[in-house]
Amino acid sequence: MEDPTTNNEVISDDHDLLILVDSSDEQIGELDKEACHNGSGKLHRAISVFIFNHDGDLLIQQRHTQKRLWGGVWSNSCCSHPRVGEETDVAAHRRVAEELGLKTDLNFLFKFEYRAPYAEFGTEHELCSVYAGHVDGEPIVNTTEIQAWEWVPSSELNQRVEQTPKDFTPWLQIEWARINAEFSDDLRCGFRRTP
Repeated sequence: MEDPTTNNEVISDDHDLLILVDSSDEQIGELDKEACHNGSGKLHRAISVFIFNHDGDLLIQQRHTQKRLWGGVWSNSCCSHPRVGEETDVAAHRRVAEELGLKTDLNFLFKFEYRAPYAEFGTEHELCSVYAGHVDGEPIVNTTEIQAWEWVPSSELNQRVEQTPKDFTPWLQIEWARINAEFSDDLRCGFRRTP
């Protein structure tokens, strides 16, 4: 019998074309995902999403162990890349639906550039747009992308990242520190927006 809380549709691979950008986020070309992550990495556009529940807990995911970069490592709710010709906010909503089976309003928080090498496996070099949203339901996770998931209180995540940083992706660590510093009021209410 199929598990109704999971989905195993393949939604990405190393041949997906990514959008190459300069540091000002101007598109300068296209390159497949595998080539973007080779060597010291090619700067490409990315999205990163933080989803909170009614208790204000953050949904974190353990990346599938088969992923080339940071496989088996914990990360934020969803992270990926826009398709060629796709706006980042559209990509963020698409990937939340594809990876987590969730629909929610997302709020743009900030954009930043980082480079993070991962042993001999390659490098992530992204210009990343970060979003946050709130849901009341439970995810239906895509098992080709996600090994495990959990809701975690902000204070617990702070402690875990501090005690075992290698258990978490570098982009989660950078983004989470900035969210804590710049969006503390939103964080306290789990990014639940009231009219």
